[in-house]
Amino acid sequence: MIRTQPSLPLPRALRSSLRTALLCAVLGLASAPVRAERIVNAFADFAGLDKITGRIITFSVSIDEMVQFGTLRLKARACYTRPITEAPQTDAFVEVDEVKLNNQLERIFSGWMFAASPGLHGIEHPIYDIWLTGCHDNVPPPREAPVTPAKPVTPAKPAASAKPAASGNPAAPAKPAAPAKPAPKPAAGKPPLE
Repeated sequence: MIRTQPSLPLPRALRSSLRTALLCAVLGLASAPVRAERIVNAFADFAGLDKITGRIITFSVSIDEMVQFGTLRLKARACYTRPITEAPQTDAFVEVDEVKLNNQLERIFSGWMFAASPGLHGIEHPIYDIWLTGCHDNVPPPREAPVTPAKPVTPAKPAASAKPAASGNPAAPAKPAAPAKPAPKPAAGKPPLE
């Protein structure tokens, strides 16, 4: 047979303080801030720096779309924001590959980027830097058409009355003749110079 010790009654003051501590613990858990749900976006916005030219280019990437910036290929897998009532926290999961000279891809980054701290989780490459600037859910503006080289302009044929330039370059257009200067008037009492 097992003997148990009789429980001693707790003093009234101790029972009251235990009840108060238990009530505070329950209320403390109930008043903890509720985390807002993340908003899933369809597009991630980035900025890229070409260190050779010094240009900063902003671009928008659709989720799971591959975009090339210089020799880097970037694919955003997810982009999240918070409601406007919460502190702004924009983050995206990004994969970045570098195209090598033999056309092979080398993964140089795979992880989360945070718009609030671009220097902490951005891509730092010897030639290019890329960082997250934001996310949005509406359709991005259309991309600019690629720049095509201009066609060379053929020089116009000189008019029949125009003389070729004296510089020896037959393709150069003739210079217009300078207006003739009026002859200086002779001073009174002096014969004109010849």
